[in-house]
Formats: sequence, structure tokens, C-alpha cells
Amino acid sequence: MTSEELALWARLRDKRCAGLRFRRQAPIGRYIADFVCFRIRLVVELDGSHHGSNREHDALRDAWFESQGFRVMRFWNQEWNQDPEGVLRRIEEASREAACLSRAHTPTPPP
Repeated sequence: MTSEELALWARLRDKRCAGLRFRRQAPIGRYIADFVCFRIRLVVELDGSHHGSNREHDALRDAWFESQGFRVMRFWNQEWNQDPEGVLRRIEEASREAACLSRAHTPTPPP
């Protein structure tokens, strides 16, 4: 893991983000997600400068995750370094939205 990924993991682990359990370096199909919350099907990727030349691969990867029902959020290391609180806020907002949608799609058991 990069230093940025370690710093983000320190903030996501132990249900510190919206009370949700994230896993790091989690295999999903043939890919490994930087961070994922399976409960709300949210993948968070933190990209370094090498991803600038891998945009096509990243787009295919994101499309595959989305075809499996995951939402993908990508952040540049630079974004994290400049505004970690802003990145966390966006992840928390997406987590809350996904959790609300998840509850809305869960059938209510009959009385």
C-alpha cells in the first residue's frame, strides 16, 4: 500500500466511516479493490500518477465493478494529500446515500 492508501485506511478501518465496515485490498472477481464496503457495494480507489497512463484499463475495471452492482469512487493521491477531510466527506456522503438506497430496496417482512 502507498502512504496515501495507508492514511486513508487508518480513517476507514474499524467502522470509522459512517459506521460501515470497509476492507482493504479485497479481491472482487479478477480485480483487487483498494477499499470496499460489501454491504453497500461501494469501491473506493486511490490512484497515484501511474494511473494517468492506465485510464483505459481503469475504465474497463470500473465498468466491470459497476456491472456487478458496485459504485466506484476514484480519488487521486494528490486530492487526498491536499484535502483528506474533503475526500472522507465525499466517501461518507456516498456511503449514506448507498445505505439509504440499500434499505429502500430491502423488502419489508410481512406482519
